[in-house]
Amino acid sequence: MTSITELIAQKTAIEQQIKELRKNERQGAIAKAREIIAEFEITADEIFTKSAKGTRGKVAAKYSDPASGKTWTGRGRAPRWLDGKNYDDFLI
Repeated sequence: MTSITELIAQKTAIEQQIKELRKNERQGAIAKAREIIAEFEITADEIFTKSAKGTRGKVAAKYSDPASGKTWTGRGRAPRWLDGKNYDDFLI
C-alpha cells in the first residue's frame, strides 16, 4: 500500500510535469495563432470585440414632458413626472 507521503510526492511531480508541458504547448499554440493571424490579416478588434449579447445600443426617447423638456425611453423605472398620468398623453 502507498503512503500519503508518497502520494503527495507523486502529485507534486505530476503537477510540475503538467506545468512544463503546458508551458511548451503554450509556446506552440502562440506560434500557430500568430501564423494564422498573419495569413488571414486578422486584427485584434476582430477577435476581442464584445459580443452583441448584453450590449444595448442607444434607444430613442418615446415619452416627453412638455413642461420640463425631459424625455424617457420607456425602459427602466418610469420618471416621477409620469406618476399617475396616462403615458399615451406624453408620446413623442
